[in-house]
Amino acid sequence: MTNWRKSSYSGSGGTGGGDCVEVAPHGQRYAVRDSKNPDAGTVIVTRAWLEAIKAGTLAE
Repeated sequence: MTNWRKSSYSGSGGTGGGDCVEVAPHGQRYAVRDSKNPDAGTVIVTRAWLEAIKAGTLAE
């Protein structure tokens, strides 16, 4: 079983929009999914990608 954790950057509904992202360790990478639609699939990303998203520095 995967241990999903809701992102602290996700809104909680209302004015936050309820934009819920969950992450879970996946070997040396991380699985990311939409907690409102968990059966829609996951994206596997690196820790560096997650850090860039958190920092707002993801290059185009």
